[in-house]
Amino acid sequence: MTIRELIDTGEFETIHVGERTDRNITKPFCCDLLSIAMGKAPEGCAWVTVMGNMNTLAVASLTDAACVILAEGVAPDEAAKQKAIEQNITVMKTGLPIFEAALLIEKRLSHEDA
Repeated sequence: MTIRELIDTGEFETIHVGERTDRNITKPFCCDLLSIAMGKAPEGCAWVTVMGNMNTLAVASLTDAACVILAEGVAPDEAAKQKAIEQNITVMKTGLPIFEAALLIEKRLSHEDA
């Protein structure tokens, strides 16, 4: 599944669309500790978190995450929105809990493989 395909599901509200929407999402990744995400977020992941600040976007760029999904109704602060624009990172949000948001993505990815 590509970032564009995930956006087009309408399951997540789009905050910013980055320039590489044809990029494949490898897997969902759940983590709220930036130091752990920095070392463990897999390249191409859809990172689901409640951390809506610009440091999250910096880590997403560093780890080459495909996109960031803010869960639990969290919205990015203004600095994070600006960082998403500068770094061309796709950011979405949802009211779902972290696990449920990641599970939605996993189900879509698993459905593709079937």
